[in-house]
Amino acid sequence: MTLHLLPFFKACNPSKTIDLANPLERPYYIDFSSVRGGKVVETLERTIVRLSPDEPTCQLFSGHIGCGKSTELLRLKARLEEQNYHVVYFESSRDLDMADVSISDILIAIAKSVSDSLESTAGIRLKAPYFTNLFEEVKTFLQTPIELEAGAELSLGIARITAKTKENPKLREQLKQSLEPRTESILRAINEEVLGRADSELRARGKKGLVAIVDNLDRIAPRQVTPTRSLPEYLFIDRGSQLGRLNCHLVYTIPLALIFSNEYQTLKNRLGGGVAPIILPMIPACDRDGRDNPQGMALLRQLLLVRAFPSLEPPARLDLISEVFDSPQTIDRLCRVSGGHVRNLLGLLYTCLRQQDPPISRDCVETVIQNYREDILLALEDHEWDLILQVVREQKVRGEQEYQLLLRSMFVFEYQDPQGRWFGINPALAESQRFQQKWQGFSA
Repeated sequence: MTLHLLPFFKACNPSKTIDLANPLERPYYIDFSSVRGGKVVETLERTIVRLSPDEPTCQLFSGHIGCGKSTELLRLKARLEEQNYHVVYFESSRDLDMADVSISDILIAIAKSVSDSLESTAGIRLKAPYFTNLFEEVKTFLQTPIELEAGAELSLGIARITAKTKENPKLREQLKQSLEPRTESILRAINEEVLGRADSELRARGKKGLVAIVDNLDRIAPRQVTPTRSLPEYLFIDRGSQLGRLNCHLVYTIPLALIFSNEYQTLKNRLGGGVAPIILPMIPACDRDGRDNPQGMALLRQLLLVRAFPSLEPPARLDLISEVFDSPQTIDRLCRVSGGHVRNLLGLLYTCLRQQDPPISRDCVETVIQNYREDILLALEDHEWDLILQVVREQKVRGEQEYQLLLRSMFVFEYQDPQGRWFGINPALAESQRFQQKWQGFSA
C-alpha cells in the first residue's frame, strides 16, 4: 500500500484533536485503556447514563496537558449522543483568559455554549429576561457602545459583550467587578432561564437530557491570588460548590496540581460530590523497573502508524513500517523517548516530517530528540534536580509544590499499573549527561 503524504502530514499535527463523531477521523483513534488502568470514558458515561440519568451529576477529569484528555472527552460526547443525549462540548480556553478567570466567567461561558449549541443544532432559541436586563446594565456602566438589538439571543448578547471587553483589559476588570457579586443570581438565572428551559425543550423532543463538557480548565494559570491560594484552588475549592450547582450533567477538566493539594478532600466534597476525579495517566512505554512495556509499546507504534495507514488493520500496518521509518528500531526509539505522552510523541514525529519525507531516518530522529532534550534542560533550574532524583528513586511525587515544578514542566510523568500510581522521569531527560552525572552521585 502506498503512503499518501499530505493526509499523513495532516494526521500527525500534534495540535489536532481526534473527533470521534467524524467518520473520517474515527479510524485514527487508538484505545489505550488496557494500559492506562481503566476505561475512563466508560466510567464517566456510566455515571450519567446508569447511576444518575434523571439527576444532575458533576464529574472531574484530569491528567497531564497533552496526554489525550480532549480526545477522550470527544469520545464521551459521541457515545452519549448515540444514546440520545444533547451534549455540549467546548474548549474554555477559546472564550476565557486562562490567566485571569472568575467564577462568573466560567458560568457565563457555559451558558453561552449551551445557548449556542441549542440554537445551531436543535433550533431552540432562548430568550432570558435576567440576562437581557443584565446586558443593558453592562452597556451602561461600561460606557462603551455595544451593538445589541433588543430581544437578541442569549449567546449573541454574551458574545458581543465578551468580545468588547477582551479588547480592553480595563473594561474587562470593570465587568468582572460588576459580575462577581452577582454570581448567585447569575447561577439561579442560568439554571432557571437557560438549563431548565433547555432540559424541558430537549426532553419534549425525545432527548434524555443535557450534558455540558467543559474542557481545558486544566490550563488555568497556577498564579497566586492570595498569599495562601492559587487561582485554581480559589476557583475549584473555595468556589467549587457554585460550579457544581448547575442543573445539568457536568464534566469539568481540572488542573492536575489540585490532586496533590492539601485540600484534595475538600475539592472532592465541594465539586465532585465526594467522588474522586478521574485521572488519565501516561501510556507506559516502560514499566517501573525500566524494561519495555510490550503492550504499551505496541499501542504507541500503532498511534504513529495509524496516521499513515488508517484504513488498515494493526497487523497490516506493522508490515509497512519501512514506508514510514527506515527500521523498526527507529519507530521504537521515538516511542520510548516520548515517555508515552501522546502530544510529545506526535510532536517529535511532526518535527521529523518537517525535515525529511518518509521513510524517516534514524539520524533525523536522533537530531530531533537531541533538540527536544536540550529544550527540557534549558528549563531546568539547579534546585529542581534534587526533586527529580528523589522522584526517580522513590517513584512518588509529594505535594502541590513538587507537582508544579516537575509534572507541569514535563520533567516527570505519571503512570498507572496494577500496583497503583507511580512516577517516572521524562526519558529524554534521563538520557542527558547532566542527569547521569547527578544520578551517580545521588545513588552512590
